[in-house]
Amino acid sequence: MLGLHLTADLHDCRCAPHWLQDAPALGQACLEAVAASGLQAVNQLVHAFPAGPKGPGGVTATVLLAESHLCVHTWPELGAVTLDVYVCNVGADHAPQARALLARLLALFQPGRQRLQELQRGSLIEAAQPLPA
Repeated sequence: MLGLHLTADLHDCRCAPHWLQDAPALGQACLEAVAASGLQAVNQLVHAFPAGPKGPGGVTATVLLAESHLCVHTWPELGAVTLDVYVCNVGADHAPQARALLARLLALFQPGRQRLQELQRGSLIEAAQPLPA
């Protein structure tokens, strides 16, 4: 179960507001970014949240990849986005494509501040360990 898990917490996003609020537009942008990065989308679910007292509702967009998944959550009232890109690397190394996908999404949202994390997951030589009780 070798894999690469990339996360990004984006703040002060300077993108056009529709990227944070328009579910169909964000969903399409995610599909285009996946394809341009060399990954394969196999399904998608996009959900728009209703407006609240603090402003317009955000969007959650999830793309199921042949290689694993992409998930995007937006908070337009905060100008914030979280990104989650996970690819498995058992059959082939998809890390360059995952990093390219993350870079495309960073360019889309144009964050003023960002926190990026990279986690290598799994190992072919590790024995499965039970979770602590």
